Amino acid sequence: MNQISERLAELQEDSAVLIALYDQEDRLRYANPAFRSTYAIEPDETPLWSELMRRNTRAGKGTIIRTADFEVWLVSAQSRRGKLPFRAFETDVVDGRWFWMTETVQKDGWMLCIASDITHLKQSERDVRQDRDFALRASQTDELTSISNRRFMMAALESLIARQGSANAGVVGCICIMDLDFFKRINDIYGHQFGDDVLIDFSRRVQPVIRRRDSFGRIGGEEFMLILPDTTLAQAELIVDRIIGMVRGARPIPTVPSFSYTCSAGLAELRPGETAREVYARADEALYHAKQSGRDRLKIVA
Repeated sequence: MNQISERLAELQEDSAVLIALYDQEDRLRYANPAFRSTYAIEPDETPLWSELMRRNTRAGKGTIIRTADFEVWLVSAQSRRGKLPFRAFETDVVDGRWFWMTETVQKDGWMLCIASDITHLKQSERDVRQDRDFALRASQTDELTSISNRRFMMAALESLIARQGSANAGVVGCICIMDLDFFKRINDIYGHQFGDDVLIDFSRRVQPVIRRRDSFGRIGGEEFMLILPDTTLAQAELIVDRIIGMVRGARPIPTVPSFSYTCSAGLAELRPGETAREVYARADEALYHAKQSGRDRLKIVA
């Protein structure tokens, strides 16, 4: 066994295929020389993925990111990264190479990334695949906030429910429905563009709080969903309470420094045999009770 492990380690180090391993916090824990060379990472570095992307974008290295606003791109990318057990897509880097990248996520949140050079493929073939990938991302992304949309979130919820069939499923997870309080009043007083800015602000405040394996998206109007896999009610309550408190203290619009807003939330733990519709309805019921109880709070349904 030791001999096999040593041989595998040698092959990884010598391989032209890019190989990297990220932990549950999205920090790089291993990368072979091919990966480190492509993404300008020193041998002793263990950067967060977001830090690596930000640094390389400023330096003109690594992945080519086609956007006028890096932070908007980052929010959108993080809303998809590590949310499903497996994902594959094309990416290109500044030296002109194209890669077919796969992400395989373990139950504990660690993620293996493998990228194979596909530069040799005909340009027409790459164009077709790139157009397909772009269309898929667009179909899963909320246009205003750049986070996941209802379609992606419901697919993520179905994926979580499918895990109930595993004999070793353990704690499956929780879902939370969140809603901005008095949002119609905000639109009526300040206008719809102002309201859009508040929705974007909320999206950007939540994203850094949640874990990579969590899924967060806008499911309609001022309503959002948070999916928390492998999380007990007590653990989920801490996360959601932190979000509510953070939003409460925010002053998000520089031109109106006195403006603030709040959100309410309903939380439900997934039960054995429960469908997506059923757990969603229970979380929505809890949200209703939060609204009826005065807003700016979390309610949990048993």
